[in-house]
Amino acid sequence: MTRMPTEQRQPGPLSGQRILVTRPSHQAQQQAELLRAQGAETVLLPLLTIEPLAEPDPAFSHAKQCVLDLDLYHAVIVISANAARLSIDLIDDYWPQLPVGVHWMAIGASTAARLHDYGINARHSRSGYDSEALLQAPELQQVEGLRILILRGDSGRETLASELQARGARVDEAMLYRRARPQLSQACIESAIYALPLSAILITSGESLSNLVALAKQVGNSRGLVQLLQCPLVVPSQRVATLAREAGFKQVILASGPDDQSMIGALLTKIDAEKD
Repeated sequence: MTRMPTEQRQPGPLSGQRILVTRPSHQAQQQAELLRAQGAETVLLPLLTIEPLAEPDPAFSHAKQCVLDLDLYHAVIVISANAARLSIDLIDDYWPQLPVGVHWMAIGASTAARLHDYGINARHSRSGYDSEALLQAPELQQVEGLRILILRGDSGRETLASELQARGARVDEAMLYRRARPQLSQACIESAIYALPLSAILITSGESLSNLVALAKQVGNSRGLVQLLQCPLVVPSQRVATLAREAGFKQVILASGPDDQSMIGALLTKIDAEKD
């Protein structure tokens, strides 16, 4: 039977713990390495794939036009690390130097860090990792008549664009990638979530959570699904926590954000609390 990749344990506070890592394949290794450094055995089951857009997709053509008009925007908001990576590739094709006077902003510290790697200093909220937190930024308060560009994927919440439009801004959304459920064999899914008991699951988005539940129901029996729903589930926000409880998960652990350190830190805190 084909198994999803696992990593061997090293001594540490997570020794004996079998942790399911669900980030897309190109983003999973760092989280897995950090968990392994804490002693965990990691199981990789990507619950999302990131599919960059390209010509002749009409959405890509729109994104390209937005990038060509980059100097016309008051602010450019980057939704995710994937959007940062793909937008920089596109911007480099048309802007040897970034236009001045544009306020660069990011959802979350990880996205801001990715932009910083490319020489862009982007504001991000230190009080949260979501649209509501970023909407408190001074640059987004008086925006009536100003143009704002949102660089994003094909799915997700519309809170940011809706609120900025309500404040009178002219909002363009440039879609750079599509997110999809990976095509995984039944053997891979079974070996990852049912073959051996999981100690915890790390989920970073509502879409990943939905895909996990769908895949679990697709290949598992009722007894296995009940056991899965008993497994501690680490989530990055109150919104995803609510979705997890609605899906039937009994032990939902709320992290302070979706970055690897916050997710793993929440798991370590839970384990420390159980030892007391």
